[in-house]
Amino acid sequence: MKKVFADGVLQFNDTLAQISIDLTDNFRLVNPFRGEFSEEIKKITKEFYFKYYNDKNKRIMILGSSPARRGTAITGVPFEDAQHLLEQTGIAIKGFNINKASSNFLYDVIEKYGGSKEFYSNFYLNFVCPLGIVRVNDKGHEVNCNYYENKYLMQSLNDFILKMITKQLELLNIDTSVCYCIGSGANFEYLKLLNEKYHFFGDIIPLEHPRFIMQYNSKDKEKFMNKYLQAFNYKK
Repeated sequence: MKKVFADGVLQFNDTLAQISIDLTDNFRLVNPFRGEFSEEIKKITKEFYFKYYNDKNKRIMILGSSPARRGTAITGVPFEDAQHLLEQTGIAIKGFNINKASSNFLYDVIEKYGGSKEFYSNFYLNFVCPLGIVRVNDKGHEVNCNYYENKYLMQSLNDFILKMITKQLELLNIDTSVCYCIGSGANFEYLKLLNEKYHFFGDIIPLEHPRFIMQYNSKDKEKFMNKYLQAFNYKK
């Protein structure tokens, strides 16, 4: 019997749990599926995905760049922070109840789309690089980093990124006619080049990153929300 969508996602997460890549130059990967909270992550992801993905529906992919170190890189569910997951699943991650502006924007989009059940029945979210990346700055603090911020880093992760996109398309019932890319700059350019070479998707539609919207264009939030909704609704 064909597995439900949730089974495929959890199998993909099990693949991520085996990943260990040594990055030099003060970079490191953040892998919630093999970290100190891995048991809580397994419970949360199982609860979340069987709540919203317990079917065999085909879904469209939405890909961000890479998880934030105190967001998805901790929770294991793309674009879901710990506080929101606590509300969704009843499971808490100790010390990580931080609500991010990026998540808040997407939650508002999801609500306007028709709510979590409706949204997740049509879309599957993840990242071009599905594990978080941090670097140590001059003060010795770890800060968020995207896979494209450093030429060496991008080259080091290129094979991993390629394998993980391919793996998801193998495991999941994805509508490959289109993919939405969160981040209309470097993330879109990189994904577009990959797609031109490997033909994962029929088309890639770029959308401005929620952080860019909320930090620099918050007065135009409604306009950007409508842009997201117009893009997401075109296949309805």
